[in-house]
Amino acid sequence: MISVNEAIQLVEKQSKPLLKSIFKSVEKAGGYKLFEDVFSDINMPPFRQSAMDGYALCLHEGLTYNLIGEVKAGDAHQPVLKNGEAVRIFTGAPVPDTANAVMMQEKVAVDGSFITVQHQIAVDTNIRPLGEQVKKGALALSKNTKLTPAAIGYLSSLGISKVNVFKKPTIALITTGNELVDAGSDLTFGKIYESNSKMLLSALYSLKFYDVTIHKVEDDYSETLSKLKTVIDETDLVIITGGISVGDYDFVGKALNELGVTEHFYKVKQKPGKPLFFGTKNNTSIFALPGNPAAALTCFYVYVYVALQKMMDNEVVGLPRVQAKSISNFKKNGDRPQFLKAIYSDDQVEILEGQSSAMQQTFAISNALVFVAEAIETIEKGDSVEVILLPV
Repeated sequence: MISVNEAIQLVEKQSKPLLKSIFKSVEKAGGYKLFEDVFSDINMPPFRQSAMDGYALCLHEGLTYNLIGEVKAGDAHQPVLKNGEAVRIFTGAPVPDTANAVMMQEKVAVDGSFITVQHQIAVDTNIRPLGEQVKKGALALSKNTKLTPAAIGYLSSLGISKVNVFKKPTIALITTGNELVDAGSDLTFGKIYESNSKMLLSALYSLKFYDVTIHKVEDDYSETLSKLKTVIDETDLVIITGGISVGDYDFVGKALNELGVTEHFYKVKQKPGKPLFFGTKNNTSIFALPGNPAAALTCFYVYVYVALQKMMDNEVVGLPRVQAKSISNFKKNGDRPQFLKAIYSDDQVEILEGQSSAMQQTFAISNALVFVAEAIETIEKGDSVEVILLPV
C-alpha cells in the first residue's frame, strides 16, 4: 500500500501525452488545444472600419462639413469625399478611403445637409485600421492554445471553419456487479440502481471529454476478462468501478493480471478509496476504482483527473488546492489520510456530515474536498486546512 503523494506521482509519470491530432469544425473545437499554428488568410478587419456610430470626415480647417451620403455596416460602396465633406457612418461599416477620421455622433450637430463638429480631431480617430487585429499571412493563434469561446469566435471571424487539434482520449467506463440495475427497471430485493457510470460520465462531460462508451459486466470471470480485453485494445483510458477488492466475486484484478496489464500500484493509504488500482498496457491507462460511489468519484478527481490532463499534455495536471479556514470540527478515525466532502466559499470551508464512501447525498452538495494528512488527528474550528476545489 502506497501513500497518496506516491500514487499521484506514479499517475503523472506513467500517463503519457497522446500527441495525436484530429480535425474538428470550429464550433465543436471548444476545450481542445491547437495541434499546430494557425495563420490568417485575411486581414482582420478586412477594411478600414468605423469604431462607432458617427460621421466619417474628410478633414479640413473648419468645423462645418457638407453631408453627402451614408455608409452602413455591410455596404460595399465607397463614396468619394472632398475636403470638408462627410458621410453618416455606423459601427463596423467600411470607412471610405477618402475619409481620414470619424467623429462620434454625440459631438455632431446636424442641420439639413450640413453638420458641425464640436472640435477638431486627429487623423485616424475612431478608425480601426486594415489588419489591426491580424494581418493576412500572420500568426493568428499558436500551437497549444486552448480554444476558449473567445478563441472560437476569433477563428470564426477569420473565416476558419476547421482546425487541427490535439485528439482527446477515447474512454471506456465499465461497471461491475450482479446487484446493479438501470434506472427505470423494477428494483427487486437485493438490487440497487446503477449510478457510477452516469456519475463518471457527467464528470467527464463537464471536463469536455465526450468520446466515452459505457459497459456493464456481471460478476463473472470470463465475461470480465473478455470485456476488459476488448476495451483495453480499443481505447486510450479504461475506468472500472467495482470488482477490484478481494472478495470471492471480485474478478477485475485477476483479469487485468491475466491480460498482462502492468500494475503501477494497488491500494492507496487513504479514505475513502483504499482499493484503488492503476496500471497500463501498451498505450492504454487503466484505473480500477472502488465500487462505492463517493469513493469512486473521489478517486476520479484525485487521480483520473491527473491522468486526463497528462494525456492532453497540459502543464497543470491537478485540481486547484487552496488553504481555507475550517468552520467545522472533525476527528479522524485511524491513521489513513482522508478526503472529506465539503463546501468551500470565501476562504472558508464547511466539512459535511455523511463522509461514508457510499454516501452520495453529501457529495451532491459538495464543491470541494478537504484533505486531512496522515499526521492530522483533529480539525478545530478556525484551523487552516488544505482544500481541493472540484470542477463546477
